[in-house]
Amino acid sequence: MGGQDKAFLPLGGRALVDHVIARIEPQVRLLAISANGDPGRFGPKRPVLADGFDDFPGPLAGILAAMDWARALGSDWVVTAATDTPFLPVTLVDRLVRAQVASAAPIILAESPAGLQPVTGLWYAGLAEGLRATLIAGSFKVTDFADAKIAVSVPFPEEAFFNVNTPEDLARAEAMLAG
Repeated sequence: MGGQDKAFLPLGGRALVDHVIARIEPQVRLLAISANGDPGRFGPKRPVLADGFDDFPGPLAGILAAMDWARALGSDWVVTAATDTPFLPVTLVDRLVRAQVASAAPIILAESPAGLQPVTGLWYAGLAEGLRATLIAGSFKVTDFADAKIAVSVPFPEEAFFNVNTPEDLARAEAMLAG
């Protein structure tokens, strides 16, 4: 995307991150944004969680930051989603929770016909220390950690996780939003 911060790409007159927040916020008790860099760019409305691991690239460090935040607030679970998926289901959290109750798995990940959506899921925050050790050991793939913890997946329609990675994707998202 030409080096732009994807969270702030305009879609339908609003930033991508605002679309994700609008979908997720009604489904959760509290919401935070996991991001490195200047937290002020997201405004004062919600906490911004830096992952604190400059040497550990990727979303696992952000998931760990979310787990630590949830635990500090007395919560055992955290839901994560990518900022470039503006069409998340309004039933996402409910379906993830139902799958967790049915399976007792510590990680529940969304899955579309295109495959696993490893950043979108429900995570048991009690896994934080194990995740921290995984990162320190040099393993950074979400799917490797999830597989090791015997994650369960929940099927969703593909359009629910349409991912904006290119200018063409952004144009397609505009068309999808328009109807």
